[in-house]
Amino acid sequence: MFVPVDLPDALWNRDNMRQALAARDIAAVFRLARQYGGLSQSRIGIATGIGQGRTNEVFNGKRKIVSIEVLERIADGLGMPDRARQLLGLAPAIGEPQDSEAQAARIGITRVFAAQATAAQEIRDAAWQANEVDLLAVRALGLIGLNDSLLREPLTAERAEPVKARVLLLDPDSPAAAHRAHEIGESEESFTAGIRMSIARLRELTDQPHLDLSVALYNTLPTWRLIRVDQTIYLSMFNGATEGHQSAIYRLSAAQYNLLHTGFTRQYEDLWTTAERLI
Repeated sequence: MFVPVDLPDALWNRDNMRQALAARDIAAVFRLARQYGGLSQSRIGIATGIGQGRTNEVFNGKRKIVSIEVLERIADGLGMPDRARQLLGLAPAIGEPQDSEAQAARIGITRVFAAQATAAQEIRDAAWQANEVDLLAVRALGLIGLNDSLLREPLTAERAEPVKARVLLLDPDSPAAAHRAHEIGESEESFTAGIRMSIARLRELTDQPHLDLSVALYNTLPTWRLIRVDQTIYLSMFNGATEGHQSAIYRLSAAQYNLLHTGFTRQYEDLWTTAERLI
């Protein structure tokens, strides 16, 4: 069992600590943690999950740490902030507040919301000004299907140029729909009725002058729930116990190094290409 420690934040800004991290000199990192954090070898070993004997070998320069898994464990155990993790060559810790635009570009996840309820206002505000919106959902009743849904009002409001919206829904006649109904404990009839209701409500929007709407059906088991508002993606997931709006939501911003944003954009485009077009 690992018991992390709380080291002074200023420690990670020291030149000798930054040099040790960049060189992956874990012996020096441990010595500095002992010197400025008052930690014993034993406490460092407990924090990082390294046995007492091996910790002693690291301190004495007889053992080098090269395994990424062990480096991650050390970073977690010593409570390294993201700026220290990056010097060590590790990815930032998901969920830590971002402190610079460069860091946000590197991690790709620029904010984590506990659920849709905490992200709703930001998404709605962005949708009012959006030129393009993509949705990947199961039923989308809470997103756009109902009058009081998250995006129906912003996307149908008067604007200078129509907003282009694409909606991907789960095919109610697919085996995946029956599987998903079983996963969340709904009858297949009730579950698929919700999808058909959403389709009917979306058809009502086809004559909206300020909305250029396209709808298609996919037939694979839903995993990701995606809302793209211009270049920002709000990503959540479906699992066997919860719906997408109950999941944590990850905000992905388009950036040079953001593989997540690029990957999910590519996935959506591929899914749209193979989906059955309805509207």
